[in-house]
Amino acid sequence: MQEFKHTGIRLLIIILAFLILPDQVKTQVIVTGEDASSYYKNVPDEFRKQIEIAIPPEAFVPSVKPRKLLVINLHVSNGQVLPGHGSIDYANYAIKQTGEKTGAYQAYFTRDTLVFKKEILSQFDAICFNNTAGVLFEDTELRQNLLDYIYSGKGFIGIHAAGATFVQYPVYDQFPEFGIMMGGYENGGHPWMDHEWINIKVEEPEHPLNQFFTYKNFDISDEVFQFSDPYTRDNLRILLKIDTARTDISEHRRILPDRRADMDLALSWIRRYGRGRVYYSSFGDNPHIFWDTRILHHDLAGIQYALGDLKAPATPNNKMSPDIKAREDLDWKFGISAWTFKDNTLFETIDNTAELGLLYMGGLFSQKVSERINKNFDHNLNDEELYIIRQKFISSGVTMINYYIHDIPADEEECEKIFAFASKMGVETIVSEPDPGALDIIEKYCKKYDVRLAIHNHTKDISPVFWDPEAVAKACENRSSYIGVCGDMGYWVRAGFDIAEAIDILKDRLISLHVHDLNKLNKKGHDVAWGTGECDVENILTKLKQEGIKPLFIGLEYAHNWGKSLPEIKQSKAFLDEVSIKLSK
Repeated sequence: MQEFKHTGIRLLIIILAFLILPDQVKTQVIVTGEDASSYYKNVPDEFRKQIEIAIPPEAFVPSVKPRKLLVINLHVSNGQVLPGHGSIDYANYAIKQTGEKTGAYQAYFTRDTLVFKKEILSQFDAICFNNTAGVLFEDTELRQNLLDYIYSGKGFIGIHAAGATFVQYPVYDQFPEFGIMMGGYENGGHPWMDHEWINIKVEEPEHPLNQFFTYKNFDISDEVFQFSDPYTRDNLRILLKIDTARTDISEHRRILPDRRADMDLALSWIRRYGRGRVYYSSFGDNPHIFWDTRILHHDLAGIQYALGDLKAPATPNNKMSPDIKAREDLDWKFGISAWTFKDNTLFETIDNTAELGLLYMGGLFSQKVSERINKNFDHNLNDEELYIIRQKFISSGVTMINYYIHDIPADEEECEKIFAFASKMGVETIVSEPDPGALDIIEKYCKKYDVRLAIHNHTKDISPVFWDPEAVAKACENRSSYIGVCGDMGYWVRAGFDIAEAIDILKDRLISLHVHDLNKLNKKGHDVAWGTGECDVENILTKLKQEGIKPLFIGLEYAHNWGKSLPEIKQSKAFLDEVSIKLSK
Protein backbone atom coordinates (compact mmCIF):
# COMPACT_ATOMS: atom_id res chain seq x y z
CA MET A 1 0.00 0.00 0.00
CA GLN A 2 2.74 2.45 0.95
CA GLU A 3 4.97 1.67 -2.05
CA PHE A 4 4.18 3.05 -5.50
CA LYS A 5 4.65 0.46 -8.22
CA HIS A 6 5.48 1.77 -11.68
CA THR A 7 5.02 5.27 -10.30
CA GLY A 8 6.43 7.04 -13.35
CA ILE A 9 4.10 5.25 -15.76
CA ARG A 10 1.03 5.78 -13.57
CA LEU A 11 1.85 9.44 -13.09
CA LEU A 12 2.25 9.91 -16.84
CA ILE A 13 -1.07 8.19 -17.55
CA ILE A 14 -2.90 10.42 -15.09
CA ILE A 15 -1.40 13.62 -16.45
CA LEU A 16 -1.98 12.62 -20.08
CA ALA A 17 -5.60 11.74 -19.30
CA PHE A 18 -6.25 15.34 -18.34
CA LEU A 19 -4.21 16.80 -21.19
CA ILE A 20 -5.56 14.76 -24.09
CA LEU A 21 -8.98 13.36 -23.26
CA PRO A 22 -11.98 15.41 -24.44
CA ASP A 23 -14.00 17.04 -21.65
CA GLN A 24 -17.00 14.80 -22.25
CA VAL A 25 -14.78 11.74 -21.75
CA LYS A 26 -12.92 13.12 -18.75
CA THR A 27 -16.16 13.54 -16.85
CA GLN A 28 -16.80 9.82 -17.22
CA VAL A 29 -13.48 8.59 -15.83
CA ILE A 30 -11.74 8.68 -12.52
CA VAL A 31 -8.28 10.11 -12.31
CA THR A 32 -6.56 6.82 -13.03
CA GLY A 33 -8.76 6.03 -16.01
CA GLU A 34 -11.28 3.70 -14.35
CA ASP A 35 -14.99 4.04 -15.08
CA ALA A 36 -16.46 6.45 -12.51
CA SER A 37 -19.62 4.35 -12.22
CA SER A 38 -17.61 1.73 -10.32
CA TYR A 39 -17.56 4.16 -7.41
CA TYR A 40 -21.32 4.06 -6.94
CA LYS A 41 -22.17 0.64 -8.40
CA ASN A 42 -23.68 -0.58 -5.13
CA VAL A 43 -26.45 2.03 -5.11
CA PRO A 44 -29.77 0.39 -6.16
CA ASP A 45 -31.83 2.19 -8.80
CA GLU A 46 -34.60 3.01 -6.34
CA PHE A 47 -32.17 4.89 -4.10
CA ARG A 48 -30.53 6.61 -7.05
CA LYS A 49 -33.91 8.09 -7.86
CA GLN A 50 -34.38 9.26 -4.27
CA ILE A 51 -30.97 10.90 -4.31
CA GLU A 52 -31.70 12.62 -7.63
CA ILE A 53 -34.98 14.01 -6.26
CA ALA A 54 -33.27 15.35 -3.12
CA ILE A 55 -30.45 17.15 -4.93
CA PRO A 56 -30.73 20.97 -4.91
CA PRO A 57 -32.20 22.25 -8.19
CA GLU A 58 -29.36 24.71 -8.79
CA ALA A 59 -26.06 25.94 -7.40
CA PHE A 60 -26.16 28.57 -4.66
CA VAL A 61 -23.91 30.81 -6.77
CA PRO A 62 -22.57 30.41 -10.30
CA SER A 63 -19.05 29.05 -10.55
CA VAL A 64 -16.37 31.62 -11.28
CA LYS A 65 -14.80 29.07 -13.62
CA PRO A 66 -15.28 25.35 -14.36
CA ARG A 67 -14.49 23.59 -11.09
CA LYS A 68 -12.90 20.18 -10.57
CA LEU A 69 -13.50 18.26 -7.35
CA LEU A 70 -11.30 15.27 -6.50
CA VAL A 71 -13.06 12.69 -4.31
CA ILE A 72 -10.92 10.24 -2.34
CA ASN A 73 -12.43 6.86 -1.34
CA LEU A 74 -9.96 4.95 0.80
CA HIS A 75 -10.25 3.09 4.09
CA VAL A 76 -7.02 1.60 5.46
CA SER A 77 -6.65 -0.40 8.65
CA ASN A 78 -3.19 -1.56 9.74
CA GLY A 79 -1.96 -1.26 6.18
CA GLN A 80 -4.87 -3.20 4.67
CA VAL A 81 -7.35 -1.58 2.30
CA LEU A 82 -10.90 -2.27 3.45
CA PRO A 83 -14.28 -1.68 1.72
CA GLY A 84 -15.11 1.04 4.24
CA HIS A 85 -18.49 2.52 5.14
CA GLY A 86 -21.50 1.17 3.32
CA SER A 87 -22.61 4.73 2.62
CA ILE A 88 -19.56 5.60 0.49
CA ASP A 89 -21.16 4.67 -2.83
CA TYR A 90 -24.30 6.64 -1.93
CA ALA A 91 -22.22 9.70 -1.13
CA ASN A 92 -20.27 9.30 -4.38
CA TYR A 93 -23.46 9.17 -6.39
CA ALA A 94 -24.88 12.21 -4.59
CA ILE A 95 -21.65 14.16 -5.10
CA LYS A 96 -21.43 13.28 -8.78
CA GLN A 97 -25.08 13.98 -9.55
CA THR A 98 -25.11 17.22 -7.56
CA GLY A 99 -22.18 18.55 -9.56
CA GLU A 100 -23.77 17.59 -12.87
CA LYS A 101 -27.28 18.81 -12.04
CA THR A 102 -26.25 22.18 -10.63
CA GLY A 103 -23.19 22.79 -12.80
CA ALA A 104 -21.21 23.67 -9.68
CA TYR A 105 -18.33 21.27 -10.41
CA GLN A 106 -17.18 18.07 -12.08
CA ALA A 107 -16.35 15.22 -9.72
CA TYR A 108 -13.49 12.75 -10.17
CA PHE A 109 -13.05 9.66 -7.98
CA THR A 110 -10.04 7.65 -6.93
CA ARG A 111 -8.50 5.37 -4.33
CA ASP A 112 -5.00 5.94 -5.70
CA THR A 113 -2.67 7.76 -3.30
CA LEU A 114 -0.55 8.83 -6.26
CA VAL A 115 -2.97 11.73 -6.71
CA PHE A 116 -1.24 13.43 -3.78
CA LYS A 117 1.67 14.19 -6.07
CA LYS A 118 1.86 17.95 -6.65
CA GLU A 119 1.36 17.55 -10.40
CA ILE A 120 -1.98 15.86 -9.84
CA LEU A 121 -3.36 17.89 -6.94
CA SER A 122 -2.72 21.15 -8.79
CA GLN A 123 -5.36 20.20 -11.39
CA PHE A 124 -8.20 20.37 -8.84
CA ASP A 125 -9.94 23.21 -7.02
CA ALA A 126 -10.79 21.14 -3.95
CA ILE A 127 -10.35 17.66 -2.56
CA CYS A 128 -13.03 15.67 -0.74
CA PHE A 129 -12.31 12.89 1.75
CA ASN A 130 -15.51 10.84 1.48
CA ASN A 131 -15.63 8.59 4.55
CA THR A 132 -11.91 7.98 4.38
CA ALA A 133 -10.53 6.32 7.51
CA GLY A 134 -7.27 5.05 8.91
CA VAL A 135 -3.72 5.92 7.92
CA LEU A 136 -4.07 6.44 4.17
CA PHE A 137 -0.34 6.84 3.56
CA GLU A 138 2.82 7.52 5.53
CA ASP A 139 4.89 9.23 2.85
CA THR A 140 5.95 12.57 4.38
CA GLU A 141 6.22 14.26 0.98
CA LEU A 142 2.64 13.38 0.07
CA ARG A 143 1.42 14.55 3.46
CA GLN A 144 3.16 17.89 3.01
CA ASN A 145 1.77 18.17 -0.52
CA LEU A 146 -1.76 17.87 0.87
CA LEU A 147 -1.18 20.59 3.48
CA ASP A 148 0.56 22.88 0.96
CA TYR A 149 -2.27 22.40 -1.51
CA ILE A 150 -4.88 23.62 0.96
CA TYR A 151 -2.77 26.32 2.65
CA SER A 152 -1.99 27.93 -0.71
CA GLY A 153 -5.66 28.54 -1.45
CA LYS A 154 -7.45 25.34 -2.46
CA GLY A 155 -10.33 23.63 -0.68
CA PHE A 156 -10.88 20.59 1.54
CA ILE A 157 -14.17 18.80 2.23
CA GLY A 158 -14.41 16.11 4.89
CA ILE A 159 -17.41 13.78 5.11
CA HIS A 160 -18.11 11.76 8.28
CA ALA A 161 -15.18 9.35 8.79
CA ALA A 162 -12.76 11.91 7.38
CA GLY A 163 -12.62 12.85 11.07
CA ALA A 164 -11.13 9.42 11.75
CA THR A 165 -8.54 9.67 8.98
CA PHE A 166 -4.88 9.28 9.87
CA VAL A 167 -6.17 7.68 13.05
CA GLN A 168 -5.15 4.14 13.90
CA TYR A 169 -6.38 2.97 17.26
CA PRO A 170 -5.09 3.26 19.92
CA VAL A 171 -2.97 6.16 18.53
CA TYR A 172 -5.29 8.88 17.34
CA ASP A 173 -3.11 11.60 15.86
CA GLN A 174 -0.69 9.85 13.51
CA PHE A 175 -0.64 12.95 11.29
CA PRO A 176 -1.29 15.80 13.77
CA GLU A 177 -1.09 18.53 11.14
CA PHE A 178 -4.02 16.94 9.30
CA GLY A 179 -6.18 17.13 12.41
CA ILE A 180 -5.22 20.77 12.88
CA MET A 181 -6.10 21.54 9.27
CA MET A 182 -9.45 19.75 9.41
CA GLY A 183 -10.35 21.08 12.85
CA GLY A 184 -10.27 18.04 15.09
CA TYR A 185 -9.82 14.29 15.44
CA GLU A 186 -12.53 11.79 16.25
CA ASN A 187 -11.52 10.43 19.63
CA GLY A 188 -14.59 9.09 21.32
CA GLY A 189 -16.55 6.88 18.98
CA HIS A 190 -20.25 7.24 18.31
CA PRO A 191 -22.45 8.10 21.31
CA TRP A 192 -25.49 7.45 19.08
CA MET A 193 -26.03 4.67 16.57
CA ASP A 194 -27.22 5.32 13.02
CA HIS A 195 -30.79 4.20 13.81
CA GLU A 196 -31.14 6.60 16.79
CA TRP A 197 -32.55 10.09 16.63
CA ILE A 198 -30.61 13.18 17.60
CA ASN A 199 -31.69 16.81 17.58
CA ILE A 200 -29.63 19.30 15.59
CA LYS A 201 -29.29 22.99 16.42
CA VAL A 202 -28.66 25.40 13.55
CA GLU A 203 -26.15 27.74 15.14
CA GLU A 204 -26.37 30.59 12.63
CA PRO A 205 -29.55 30.45 10.52
CA GLU A 206 -28.38 33.53 8.61
CA HIS A 207 -25.01 32.04 7.63
CA PRO A 208 -24.65 31.36 3.86
CA LEU A 209 -24.08 27.65 4.49
CA ASN A 210 -27.26 27.46 6.59
CA GLN A 211 -29.45 29.68 4.42
CA PHE A 212 -31.78 26.86 3.32
CA PHE A 213 -32.75 25.80 6.88
CA THR A 214 -36.12 27.28 7.69
CA TYR A 215 -35.95 26.22 11.34
CA LYS A 216 -33.47 26.44 14.18
CA ASN A 217 -33.72 22.77 15.16
CA PHE A 218 -34.40 19.51 13.37
CA ASP A 219 -34.24 15.76 14.08
CA ILE A 220 -32.14 13.29 12.17
CA SER A 221 -30.89 9.72 12.64
CA ASP A 222 -27.21 9.12 11.99
CA GLU A 223 -24.09 7.80 13.71
CA VAL A 224 -22.10 10.99 14.27
CA PHE A 225 -18.67 11.57 15.79
CA GLN A 226 -17.53 13.57 18.79
CA PHE A 227 -14.22 15.43 18.64
CA SER A 228 -11.27 16.12 20.91
CA ASP A 229 -8.10 18.19 20.50
CA PRO A 230 -7.28 20.01 18.33
CA TYR A 231 -11.01 20.75 18.20
CA THR A 232 -11.72 24.27 19.53
CA ARG A 233 -13.98 27.15 18.65
CA ASP A 234 -10.85 29.30 18.70
CA ASN A 235 -10.20 27.94 15.20
CA LEU A 236 -13.60 26.95 13.81
CA ARG A 237 -16.88 28.51 12.72
CA ILE A 238 -19.45 25.99 13.95
CA LEU A 239 -22.56 25.69 11.78
CA LEU A 240 -24.50 22.74 13.23
CA LYS A 241 -24.26 21.00 16.60
CA ILE A 242 -26.21 18.52 18.71
CA ASP A 243 -28.80 20.20 20.89
CA THR A 244 -28.03 18.41 24.15
CA ALA A 245 -31.22 19.73 25.75
CA ARG A 246 -33.25 17.78 23.19
CA THR A 247 -31.04 14.69 22.77
CA ASP A 248 -30.37 11.77 25.09
CA ILE A 249 -26.96 12.42 26.70
CA SER A 250 -27.25 9.97 29.59
CA GLU A 251 -24.12 8.35 31.04
CA HIS A 252 -24.25 5.26 28.84
CA ARG A 253 -23.60 7.51 25.82
CA ARG A 254 -19.89 7.62 26.75
CA ILE A 255 -19.51 11.26 25.86
CA LEU A 256 -15.95 12.55 26.25
CA PRO A 257 -15.30 14.41 29.54
CA ASP A 258 -14.36 17.62 27.72
CA ARG A 259 -17.47 17.49 25.58
CA ARG A 260 -19.71 16.66 28.52
CA ALA A 261 -18.21 19.63 30.34
CA ASP A 262 -18.89 22.14 27.55
CA MET A 263 -21.76 20.31 25.80
CA ASP A 264 -20.19 21.37 22.52
CA LEU A 265 -20.86 18.48 20.14
CA ALA A 266 -20.29 20.11 16.77
CA LEU A 267 -21.43 18.36 13.61
CA SER A 268 -20.34 20.71 10.84
CA TRP A 269 -18.01 23.67 10.52
CA ILE A 270 -15.84 25.71 8.22
CA ARG A 271 -12.45 27.27 8.75
CA ARG A 272 -9.68 29.09 6.94
CA TYR A 273 -6.35 27.27 6.74
CA GLY A 274 -3.89 29.84 5.47
CA ARG A 275 -5.55 30.93 2.26
CA GLY A 276 -7.44 27.64 1.95
CA ARG A 277 -11.03 26.81 2.86
CA VAL A 278 -12.15 23.78 4.88
CA TYR A 279 -15.66 22.33 5.28
CA TYR A 280 -16.39 19.31 7.46
CA SER A 281 -19.65 17.47 8.10
CA SER A 282 -19.99 14.59 10.57
CA PHE A 283 -23.12 13.33 8.77
CA GLY A 284 -22.81 10.40 6.38
CA ASP A 285 -22.57 7.08 8.18
CA ASN A 286 -26.10 6.12 7.19
CA PRO A 287 -26.88 5.87 3.42
CA HIS A 288 -30.21 7.66 3.85
CA ILE A 289 -28.30 10.85 4.69
CA PHE A 290 -27.60 11.19 0.99
CA TRP A 291 -31.23 11.51 0.03
CA ASP A 292 -31.98 13.92 2.87
CA THR A 293 -32.46 17.18 1.01
CA ARG A 294 -31.44 19.25 4.08
CA ILE A 295 -28.02 17.63 4.22
CA LEU A 296 -27.51 17.72 0.44
CA HIS A 297 -28.22 21.47 0.45
CA HIS A 298 -25.81 21.94 3.34
CA ASP A 299 -23.12 19.87 1.64
CA LEU A 300 -23.48 21.69 -1.68
CA ALA A 301 -23.04 25.00 0.11
CA GLY A 302 -20.00 23.58 1.89
CA ILE A 303 -18.51 22.29 -1.35
CA GLN A 304 -19.08 25.60 -3.11
CA TYR A 305 -17.43 27.37 -0.17
CA ALA A 306 -14.42 25.06 -0.36
CA LEU A 307 -14.21 25.51 -4.13
CA GLY A 308 -14.03 29.28 -3.63
CA ASP A 309 -17.33 30.26 -5.24
CA LEU A 310 -19.65 30.75 -2.26
CA LYS A 311 -18.37 33.55 -0.04
CA ALA A 312 -18.99 32.87 3.62
CA PRO A 313 -17.61 34.31 6.87
CA ALA A 314 -15.28 31.88 8.64
CA THR A 315 -14.13 33.92 11.63
CA PRO A 316 -13.85 31.42 14.51
CA ASN A 317 -16.70 31.58 17.02
CA ASN A 318 -14.45 32.45 19.95
CA LYS A 319 -12.79 35.28 18.00
CA MET A 320 -16.07 37.08 17.38
CA SER A 321 -16.60 40.47 18.98
CA PRO A 322 -18.82 43.42 18.00
CA ASP A 323 -16.01 45.06 16.00
CA ILE A 324 -14.95 41.81 14.29
CA LYS A 325 -18.59 41.07 13.45
CA ALA A 326 -18.99 44.57 12.04
CA ARG A 327 -15.96 44.20 9.75
CA GLU A 328 -17.16 40.74 8.74
CA ASP A 329 -20.49 42.27 7.71
CA LEU A 330 -18.64 45.00 5.79
CA ASP A 331 -16.42 42.34 4.16
CA TRP A 332 -13.29 44.19 5.31
CA LYS A 333 -10.09 42.39 6.23
CA PHE A 334 -8.29 44.82 8.52
CA GLY A 335 -4.89 44.00 9.91
CA ILE A 336 -1.45 45.19 10.85
CA SER A 337 1.02 46.16 8.13
CA ALA A 338 4.36 44.75 9.26
CA TRP A 339 6.11 48.10 8.70
CA THR A 340 4.32 49.22 11.86
CA PHE A 341 6.63 46.86 13.78
CA LYS A 342 9.58 46.95 11.39
CA ASP A 343 12.13 46.79 14.22
CA ASN A 344 10.49 43.67 15.67
CA THR A 345 10.73 40.14 14.37
CA LEU A 346 8.00 38.56 12.30
CA PHE A 347 7.02 36.35 15.24
CA GLU A 348 6.76 39.39 17.53
CA THR A 349 4.60 41.12 14.90
CA ILE A 350 2.30 38.10 14.75
CA ASP A 351 1.99 38.18 18.55
CA ASN A 352 1.33 41.93 18.53
CA THR A 353 -1.36 41.50 15.87
CA ALA A 354 -3.11 38.79 17.91
CA GLU A 355 -2.88 40.81 21.13
CA LEU A 356 -4.46 43.80 19.38
CA GLY A 357 -7.44 41.61 18.50
CA LEU A 358 -6.80 41.68 14.75
CA LEU A 359 -7.00 38.55 12.62
CA TYR A 360 -4.92 39.62 9.62
CA MET A 361 -1.54 41.13 8.82
CA GLY A 362 0.83 41.94 6.01
CA GLY A 363 4.37 40.54 5.84
CA LEU A 364 7.65 42.37 5.18
CA PHE A 365 10.66 41.04 3.26
CA SER A 366 13.26 42.88 5.35
CA GLN A 367 11.98 41.73 8.73
CA LYS A 368 13.87 39.07 10.67
CA VAL A 369 11.80 35.97 11.32
CA SER A 370 12.58 35.21 14.97
CA GLU A 371 15.42 34.70 17.41
CA ARG A 372 15.61 31.08 16.31
CA ILE A 373 15.43 31.87 12.58
CA ASN A 374 17.70 34.91 12.32
CA LYS A 375 17.05 35.45 8.62
CA ASN A 376 14.97 37.86 6.58
CA PHE A 377 11.42 36.76 5.87
CA ASP A 378 11.82 36.16 2.15
CA HIS A 379 11.98 33.57 -0.61
CA ASN A 380 15.47 32.44 0.38
CA LEU A 381 14.17 30.59 3.44
CA ASN A 382 14.11 26.80 3.19
CA ASP A 383 10.97 24.67 3.41
CA GLU A 384 11.59 23.63 7.00
CA GLU A 385 11.80 27.28 8.06
CA LEU A 386 8.66 28.18 6.11
CA TYR A 387 6.69 25.38 7.78
CA ILE A 388 7.78 26.61 11.21
CA ILE A 389 6.52 30.08 10.24
CA ARG A 390 3.22 28.64 9.02
CA GLN A 391 2.72 26.85 12.31
CA LYS A 392 3.28 30.15 14.10
CA PHE A 393 0.54 31.80 12.05
CA ILE A 394 -1.83 28.87 12.53
CA SER A 395 -1.31 28.62 16.30
CA SER A 396 -1.70 32.40 16.71
CA GLY A 397 -4.92 32.58 14.69
CA VAL A 398 -3.44 35.26 12.42
CA THR A 399 -3.62 35.09 8.62
CA MET A 400 -1.09 36.84 6.41
CA ILE A 401 -2.87 38.28 3.37
CA ASN A 402 -0.30 40.75 2.00
CA TYR A 403 3.45 40.46 1.63
CA TYR A 404 5.72 43.40 0.78
CA ILE A 405 8.91 42.98 -1.23
CA HIS A 406 10.32 46.20 -2.61
CA ASP A 407 11.29 44.93 -6.06
CA ILE A 408 10.38 42.01 -8.29
CA PRO A 409 12.86 41.76 -11.16
CA ALA A 410 12.02 40.93 -14.78
CA ASP A 411 13.67 37.57 -14.30
CA GLU A 412 11.83 34.28 -14.76
CA GLU A 413 13.87 32.31 -12.23
CA GLU A 414 13.58 34.95 -9.51
CA CYS A 415 9.85 35.45 -10.16
CA GLU A 416 9.32 31.72 -9.84
CA LYS A 417 11.03 31.71 -6.43
CA ILE A 418 9.14 34.76 -5.15
CA PHE A 419 5.70 33.58 -6.25
CA ALA A 420 6.28 29.98 -5.12
CA PHE A 421 7.22 31.38 -1.71
CA ALA A 422 4.09 33.55 -1.63
CA SER A 423 1.88 30.62 -2.58
CA LYS A 424 3.42 28.35 0.04
CA MET A 425 2.82 31.05 2.67
CA GLY A 426 -0.84 31.47 1.67
CA VAL A 427 -0.33 35.04 0.44
CA GLU A 428 -3.12 36.56 -1.65
CA THR A 429 -1.30 39.72 -2.71
CA ILE A 430 2.34 40.67 -3.20
CA VAL A 431 2.88 44.37 -2.61
CA SER A 432 5.84 45.78 -4.53
CA GLU A 433 7.27 48.60 -6.64
CA PRO A 434 8.74 46.81 -9.65
CA ASP A 435 10.07 48.39 -12.78
CA PRO A 436 7.16 48.93 -15.21
CA GLY A 437 9.04 46.82 -17.73
CA ALA A 438 8.75 43.81 -15.44
CA LEU A 439 4.94 43.80 -15.33
CA ASP A 440 4.47 41.37 -18.24
CA ILE A 441 6.60 38.69 -16.59
CA ILE A 442 5.11 39.40 -13.15
CA GLU A 443 1.56 39.09 -14.49
CA LYS A 444 2.46 35.70 -15.97
CA TYR A 445 3.43 34.42 -12.52
CA CYS A 446 0.42 36.08 -10.89
CA LYS A 447 -1.78 33.92 -13.10
CA LYS A 448 0.32 30.81 -12.60
CA TYR A 449 0.16 31.02 -8.80
CA ASP A 450 -3.17 32.85 -8.45
CA VAL A 451 -1.48 35.63 -6.48
CA ARG A 452 -2.16 39.32 -7.15
CA LEU A 453 0.32 42.18 -7.46
CA ALA A 454 -0.53 45.45 -5.69
CA ILE A 455 1.77 48.26 -6.85
CA HIS A 456 2.83 50.41 -3.90
CA ASN A 457 3.61 54.13 -3.87
CA HIS A 458 6.40 55.93 -2.04
CA THR A 459 7.68 59.43 -2.73
CA LYS A 460 8.41 60.60 -6.28
CA ASP A 461 12.16 59.99 -5.95
CA ILE A 462 11.61 56.36 -4.80
CA SER A 463 8.54 55.68 -6.98
CA PRO A 464 9.06 57.88 -10.07
CA VAL A 465 6.20 56.20 -11.97
CA PHE A 466 3.86 54.88 -9.31
CA TRP A 467 3.79 57.82 -6.86
CA ASP A 468 0.91 59.44 -8.79
CA PRO A 469 -2.53 57.71 -8.60
CA GLU A 470 -3.29 58.56 -12.25
CA ALA A 471 0.07 57.20 -13.42
CA VAL A 472 -0.28 53.93 -11.54
CA ALA A 473 -3.89 53.57 -12.78
CA LYS A 474 -2.59 53.96 -16.33
CA ALA A 475 0.05 51.28 -15.69
CA CYS A 476 -2.79 48.89 -14.80
CA GLU A 477 -4.80 49.59 -17.95
CA ASN A 478 -5.39 46.61 -20.25
CA ARG A 479 -4.08 44.24 -17.60
CA SER A 480 -5.95 41.49 -15.83
CA SER A 481 -7.49 41.87 -12.39
CA TYR A 482 -4.34 40.26 -10.99
CA ILE A 483 -2.61 43.64 -11.30
CA GLY A 484 -3.72 46.51 -9.07
CA VAL A 485 -2.61 49.04 -6.50
CA CYS A 486 -1.68 49.21 -2.83
CA GLY A 487 -2.45 52.82 -1.98
CA ASP A 488 -0.37 54.30 0.83
CA MET A 489 -2.42 57.17 2.25
CA GLY A 490 0.55 58.70 4.06
CA TYR A 491 2.61 59.16 0.91
CA TRP A 492 -0.39 60.35 -1.09
CA VAL A 493 -1.09 63.08 1.45
CA ARG A 494 2.56 64.16 1.69
CA ALA A 495 2.69 64.38 -2.11
CA GLY A 496 -0.36 66.65 -2.15
CA PHE A 497 -2.94 64.18 -3.46
CA ASP A 498 -6.50 64.06 -2.19
CA ILE A 499 -7.18 60.55 -0.85
CA ALA A 500 -10.83 60.49 -1.89
CA GLU A 501 -9.91 61.55 -5.42
CA ALA A 502 -7.21 58.88 -5.57
CA ILE A 503 -9.78 56.25 -4.61
CA ASP A 504 -12.12 57.54 -7.34
CA ILE A 505 -9.31 57.20 -9.88
CA LEU A 506 -8.34 53.67 -8.88
CA LYS A 507 -11.73 52.18 -7.95
CA ASP A 508 -11.59 48.37 -8.15
CA ARG A 509 -7.89 48.46 -8.95
CA LEU A 510 -7.37 49.32 -5.28
CA ILE A 511 -6.38 45.84 -4.11
CA SER A 512 -4.89 47.03 -0.84
CA LEU A 513 -4.89 50.20 1.26
CA HIS A 514 -2.39 51.29 3.91
CA VAL A 515 -4.25 53.67 6.19
CA HIS A 516 -2.54 56.58 7.97
CA ASP A 517 -3.70 59.63 9.87
CA LEU A 518 -1.22 62.53 9.80
CA ASN A 519 -0.88 65.57 12.03
CA LYS A 520 -0.42 67.81 8.95
CA LEU A 521 -1.52 67.53 5.34
CA ASN A 522 1.92 68.33 3.92
CA LYS A 523 5.41 66.90 3.44
CA LYS A 524 6.18 67.24 7.14
CA GLY A 525 3.13 65.33 8.32
CA HIS A 526 3.73 62.30 10.50
CA ASP A 527 1.54 59.54 11.85
CA VAL A 528 -0.76 60.17 14.78
CA ALA A 529 -3.50 58.02 16.29
CA TRP A 530 -6.41 57.56 13.91
CA GLY A 531 -9.13 60.13 14.42
CA THR A 532 -6.77 62.72 15.93
CA GLY A 533 -5.13 63.97 12.71
CA GLU A 534 -6.09 65.77 9.52
CA CYS A 535 -6.73 62.82 7.15
CA ASP A 536 -10.36 62.23 8.17
CA VAL A 537 -9.99 58.46 8.28
CA GLU A 538 -13.66 57.97 9.07
CA ASN A 539 -14.66 59.75 5.87
CA ILE A 540 -12.32 57.56 3.82
CA LEU A 541 -13.74 54.36 5.34
CA THR A 542 -17.26 55.68 4.78
CA LYS A 543 -16.41 56.32 1.13
CA LEU A 544 -15.16 52.74 0.69
CA LYS A 545 -18.45 51.42 2.04
CA GLN A 546 -20.67 53.77 0.05
CA GLU A 547 -18.94 53.04 -3.24
CA GLY A 548 -18.67 49.31 -2.63
CA ILE A 549 -14.89 49.29 -2.93
CA LYS A 550 -13.52 46.31 -1.00
CA PRO A 551 -9.72 46.05 -0.97
CA LEU A 552 -8.52 42.54 -0.15
CA PHE A 553 -6.55 44.02 2.75
CA ILE A 554 -6.75 47.27 4.69
CA GLY A 555 -3.64 47.79 6.75
CA LEU A 556 -3.18 49.70 9.98
CA GLU A 557 0.26 51.16 9.28
CA TYR A 558 1.85 53.41 11.87
CA ALA A 559 5.17 54.79 10.65
CA HIS A 560 6.36 57.04 13.47
CA ASN A 561 8.01 56.82 16.86
CA TRP A 562 8.93 53.14 16.43
CA GLY A 563 9.31 51.17 19.61
CA LYS A 564 7.15 53.62 21.56
CA SER A 565 4.06 53.85 19.39
CA LEU A 566 1.98 51.01 20.85
CA PRO A 567 -0.39 53.38 22.76
CA GLU A 568 -1.17 55.24 19.50
CA ILE A 569 -1.59 51.94 17.64
CA LYS A 570 -4.07 50.75 20.27
CA GLN A 571 -5.88 54.08 20.04
CA SER A 572 -6.06 53.72 16.25
CA LYS A 573 -7.47 50.22 16.60
CA ALA A 574 -10.10 51.47 19.08
CA PHE A 575 -11.07 54.18 16.58
CA LEU A 576 -11.32 51.55 13.85
CA ASP A 577 -13.58 49.43 16.04
CA GLU A 578 -15.92 52.34 16.70
CA VAL A 579 -16.14 53.35 13.04
CA SER A 580 -16.59 49.73 11.88
CA ILE A 581 -19.56 49.21 14.20
CA LYS A 582 -21.07 52.54 13.13
CA LEU A 583 -20.71 51.80 9.40
CA SER A 584 -22.03 48.24 9.65
CA LYS A 585 -25.44 49.36 10.88
